[in-house]
Parts: sequence; structure tokens; C-alpha cells
Amino acid sequence: MAYDPSLLDTFAEHSGLFVDLVESCRNHYVISPSAFSNNYIKRGLREADGTGVIAGITRKGNVHGYIVSEGERIPAPGELFYCGYNVEDLVNSFMSEGRFGFEETAFLLLFGHLPSEEELDSFDRIMDACRFLPPRFTEDIIMKAPSTSVMNKMATGVLALYAYDDNPDDSSLENIMRQSIELIARLPIIAAHSYAVYRNVFRGKSLTLHNPRNNLCTAENFLRVLRSDKSYTDEEAKLLDLCLVLHAEHGGGNNSTFSTRVISSTGSDTYSAIASAICSLKGPRHGGANIKAQQMFDDAKANILNPKDDGEVKDYLVKILRGEAGDGSGLIYGMGHAVYTLSDPRAVTLKRYARSLAEKKGYGADFELLETIERLSPGVFHEERRIEKPLCANVDLYSGLVYRMLGIPTEMFTPLFAIARVAGWCAHRIEEAAQSKIIRPGYKCIAKETRYVPLAERS
Repeated sequence: MAYDPSLLDTFAEHSGLFVDLVESCRNHYVISPSAFSNNYIKRGLREADGTGVIAGITRKGNVHGYIVSEGERIPAPGELFYCGYNVEDLVNSFMSEGRFGFEETAFLLLFGHLPSEEELDSFDRIMDACRFLPPRFTEDIIMKAPSTSVMNKMATGVLALYAYDDNPDDSSLENIMRQSIELIARLPIIAAHSYAVYRNVFRGKSLTLHNPRNNLCTAENFLRVLRSDKSYTDEEAKLLDLCLVLHAEHGGGNNSTFSTRVISSTGSDTYSAIASAICSLKGPRHGGANIKAQQMFDDAKANILNPKDDGEVKDYLVKILRGEAGDGSGLIYGMGHAVYTLSDPRAVTLKRYARSLAEKKGYGADFELLETIERLSPGVFHEERRIEKPLCANVDLYSGLVYRMLGIPTEMFTPLFAIARVAGWCAHRIEEAAQSKIIRPGYKCIAKETRYVPLAERS
């Protein structure tokens, strides 16, 4: 049972008081937008023009989506760089050579340079040795406390690894690097086993648990461990590998990476820092957006009778913006980005390589509908919101369909994001741990000074 029944009885017994207390403090937690503007608060650590507040320096990732000239933000085609290398160049290289690229990308992010053949071979062997979970880890940590959220189970699993580490608090570069490689290798297995237990306990399906195998890359091992029959095609594995590369890093300012750096700046351990990042990524305003985008797409398919009719698709998008369709939020998920303006290079690259598999697996019509949504959304957005800023598709618009094409269940969309991004998180942790300054921004308190009232005098 998930909860102690006596706790539920306690809340039920005091339900009236609890409801009254919650209602009485409702306004206490509401802060007027004017309080932010009047005090020149940069809400969300964003400048008034939408750019991010510069909070640190990094060599790991650079997200380029606009040019600032004479104080004006000028839209530009999106570019993404890992340690100074354009991700498009990295992808084109290993895809043209028929190689897998995630391990090479993880090496680059951790060590700051592209590996030689000998270095990459050694790194692959180390990753192979690290993929296996500690003895009885799955039984004791995952199976004994099943969860409906794979992301939460991944976070608790990472925290639990602290207890299996003989030297968890050593903050030397050598030790954090060792922990990082182990986490990058083990997180896919923790995720796949967590899903297997979720599927068994909450969906009533047979429990199948597989171990990773040596001489397979991260994408191959993930598909092997996730699927009941352990089978996959080379094309499937390479497309998943591409997704992992495109999600591996995105600069220091995204919420989950910043969470990693905030925790690391306190001197806390690697497991705590990475678990905090997973918890951050879970949110629908961050990594969870890929699930939201797929849910929106499913709703669109169910309500658009003729997806080839631009007028009908446009009418549906208008309903979304007006809160009359989708989840009622007024958001077209998968469209728009905090930094990218004219294009998201991850979405552009994913589209280019996913199209052929979409046709082979019978998802050609779905792919075309997504492209129509991408094409029509900017015009609909400008007409409805009267905002002229550029609007491009982000990677979430297409990643959900790609995962579905690969037979990956919706519950694993955001966990896959974490499996990829842990490489970037660990690189940023190493970078932040080398600093000696705790991250501590200021908050202005607007509570009025109030006279203390003795308990006996309170109504």
C-alpha cells in the first residue's frame, strides 16, 4: 500500500480544519505582478526583452538563437555548440560514417575534447563495466517501492547509489569524474527497470527484467533492456542515439542544469546534484513538455477530420490558443523557445533523419500533420496574440513522435531526456565544483512587520 492508512484517517478526521486553513492562507501565497515590476525583479531570471540573466560562465554548451545589436534582439537561425563544436557537425560526422555518437558526445562534454580512436575505445570499455547495477539494487531500491512516476524512481535510484559508493563525498576531480561516468552508464538501466516494475505493478503486465550487454552502446542497451524480447534494428538504435546526442547538453541556464550547479555550489555530493536535476526536468514546463506535445498531437488527430486541410488545422490551433482545445492552457506545445527564434537546430536535425523511418513504420501522415502544425502556428499565434516575435518549432514537437515510432511508451519520454542530459549535467557539476562560491541570489521580502500576539489572545 502506498500510504499508511492511519495517516489518511488522520487527515479525514481533521479535514474541516485543514480545508479552512488552506482557504484562509490562499491569498498569502499570491504575489501581485506589480510587486515584481515595482521592485525591478527579473522574474524567472529573465531580462525584460526575454534574454536570460547572465549568472555564470561555462565551456560546456552554447545556445545561439539571436543577435543583440545596439540593445535590440535580432532573430537568427538557431545553433547549438558542445565545448565549441557545432552539434550539426558532430551529428553529420558520425551519421555519415554509420557510427553511434552518444558515447563520443559524453566524452567531449566530460573531458572537453574529441576523443581519439584509442581514447573512445577505452571510454566505451569503461562504460560497459559501469552499466551493471550494484547487486540486488533493482530488488531493494526499485521493486520494493514501486512508483507511478519513472522520473521520481530515477531520482530516488540516483540518491540510493550514494549508499553503494565507498567514497561518495570526495569532491576531487578524479572521484567526481568516476561517479559521472557511472551515472551516465547506469541511468538508462535504472530507468528501464523502473518502467518494467511500473508496468507490472500498475498495469498488470508480466515483469521482464534484462541486463545490459557489453559491446553495445547506450542506445542499443536501452532498447535491449526496455523491450520484452530485447530486439531492435540498427536504424532504430541509431535514431535513438541521435536523440540522445541532441538532448545531451543545452547550456548552463536551463532549469535542470542550473539546479545541478546550484546544488554543486553548496559542496554537496554528485548524487544529490543529479537527483535534483531529474526532479527539475520532470516538470511540464521543462522536460515534461515532450509528453504535453504528444498529448496535444493526439488530441489534434482526434479532432481534425482532414489533416490536409490547412483551414481546419488552423481553426483547431486557434481553439488551442483560446483555451478551447487541448489541455485548456492556451499553449501550443512544441512551438516556441526561450532562446531560439528562427529555428531550433535540434528539431531541424531530428526531422531530417526521422523522416525515412516515419515512412517505413507507417507514421508518414502523422509526420505531415506535425509539419503542418509547425508551418501554421506562427501565423495563428501572431493573429491571436498580436505579438510579432518569431515562433519556431522546438525539439519537443517531434521527439514524442520519434519515440512513439521506436515503440517507446509515453511514460518513458521524459526519462529518455534525462538519460541523455545526464552527460551535460555531470559536465556542469564538474565545472561548478571547481568554483568556490555558493550560488545565493537575493529575494525581496514584502511581508509587513507585524506585532507578535500571544497564543491565548489569538482568535
